Amino acid sequence: MQTKRFLRQLIRVKTKYQVTLPAQVRRQAGLRVGDLLEAKVEGDTISLTPMSVVERELALALEDVRLGRTKGPFKTAEDAIRNLRRTGR
Repeated sequence: MQTKRFLRQLIRVKTKYQVTLPAQVRRQAGLRVGDLLEAKVEGDTISLTPMSVVERELALALEDVRLGRTKGPFKTAEDAIRNLRRTGR
């Protein structure tokens, strides 16, 4: 059984509140240029969690539902497509 290796390194907050993740941290987390990270603050701890675009899009869709920006339900897929064409979306 493989155990997780925990890596701790100090990083400096720069003038525009930017930070650079050390290469070893990026490699261990599997990060690539363009990846999205969710920043979360709990007490005095800041955590960065890799997120996918699907999770971001799902969050936006759920916000639309919460605010009542939805259509339907539709009886058929054709009804849904017809509504999309009618509303220009």
